[in-house]
Amino acid sequence: MKKGRLVLKDGTSYEGYIFGAEKSTAGEVVFSTGMVGYAESLTDPSFQGQLLTFTYPLIGNYGVPSEKFDKYKISKVFESSRIHAKGLVVGEYSTNYNHWDAAKSLSQWLKEEGVTGITGIDTRALTQLLRDKGSQLGKIVVEDKDVPEYNPNTYNIVEEVSLKKPKIYKAGPKRIIMIDCGVKNNTIRHFLNRNITVIRVPWDYDYYAAKEKFHGVFISNGPGNPEMCEKTINLIKKGFEKKIPTFGICLGNQLMGLAAGAKTYKLRYGNRGQNQPCVDLDTDRCYMTSQNHGFSINPKTLPKDWKVWFENANDKTVEGIRHTKLPFFSVQFHPEAAPGPMDTEYLFDKFIKLL
Repeated sequence: MKKGRLVLKDGTSYEGYIFGAEKSTAGEVVFSTGMVGYAESLTDPSFQGQLLTFTYPLIGNYGVPSEKFDKYKISKVFESSRIHAKGLVVGEYSTNYNHWDAAKSLSQWLKEEGVTGITGIDTRALTQLLRDKGSQLGKIVVEDKDVPEYNPNTYNIVEEVSLKKPKIYKAGPKRIIMIDCGVKNNTIRHFLNRNITVIRVPWDYDYYAAKEKFHGVFISNGPGNPEMCEKTINLIKKGFEKKIPTFGICLGNQLMGLAAGAKTYKLRYGNRGQNQPCVDLDTDRCYMTSQNHGFSINPKTLPKDWKVWFENANDKTVEGIRHTKLPFFSVQFHPEAAPGPMDTEYLFDKFIKLL
């Protein structure tokens, strides 16, 4: 393995060894507390532009699964068609892998995708630094070959991960508009398995002008600063005016908050992993959830007809909002999981009942 360095914007440097693609790369350094699910996490479009650190010490021991597709021709293994993280940071990369469904090593997969990994990093120390100082821009530098700084929060990276033209997945008579801000495959599958026809559209597609026929609107997860998606926000506002049932997840939650008139802000280090406890404030019931976000809604800015619905049990940040009278609600976590617990899968059924 070639030697490399993880260098943070504050000057902190960690020595390590390179696996995957042997090229320098830059992005926002973030951490995820998930113990498994690196194949799903790396292909989650919400990680676009980021250097992903796994806090779990051993990564790669079960390899990368062989590709499989369901009856809708959607991947059963990966959450999109490619790796979206710009780099991977781990404590110990397992050069040996063993799993009945493994098709290749993690390093081989990263190399095929042109993504750099670095191992031998003290991820405990790195995580503590990010918790204290907040997520930072950083670089994985291979053999002192520097690259320019890259900040994914300064422009609209949703445009990079959204599909380019509408696509229809036919199922039952009920139809929803799915605004693709970086949607995960398992989210699409959850609707199709419930006999809902999905009209998947780009983040800025005016489905009203196109005279699409639908019964509800869903806004997906995605990367970056929600304030950059002004066109999406305006479309959501139009749906609110028409009282169309609307459901959002992750970035979709933030976009619905902005459309309602609330404000968003960047979290110090975000919440990423599959073990985040969230409390339903209506019932006081706590759910374990899968999460991947770096921004949140400011609850003090919500209009009077909106309320905080879910709250993070750890940091008390907003994990969901809903309108008190109209059929609009959203959550910050991922009820579709992949990876992660399925505790909140019922939210898809809740939305479908409103159609």
